[in-house]
Amino acid sequence: MFIKSDQVKEVVCGDGIRRKVLAYNPEMMMCEITFLKGAVGDVHSHPHTQTTYVLDGVFEFTIGEEKRVVYKGDSLLMPADVPHGTVALEDGVLLDIFSPMRADFL
Repeated sequence: MFIKSDQVKEVVCGDGIRRKVLAYNPEMMMCEITFLKGAVGDVHSHPHTQTTYVLDGVFEFTIGEEKRVVYKGDSLLMPADVPHGTVALEDGVLLDIFSPMRADFL
């Protein structure tokens, strides 16, 4: 399966946040999330394991009780059901992988 980014619909999912659902199957899903500086991904949790790779930008992430600043090239792991959220400290792009896929994103 091949997914062309320019053929994927972009969804506004918050003030200054846009999401593209890229490749997925029932076991996993990959999403590209674009943030404008100052945009907030509210603290939330879900039953999916999530890994995130910082494609561009600088973000302050909270995972559970821990808070850190991450930069282009850094990655994160959010275990299932652990509260997490982020603030974009500058414009940036994240690549999120979920297992299993997020049916609520479709």
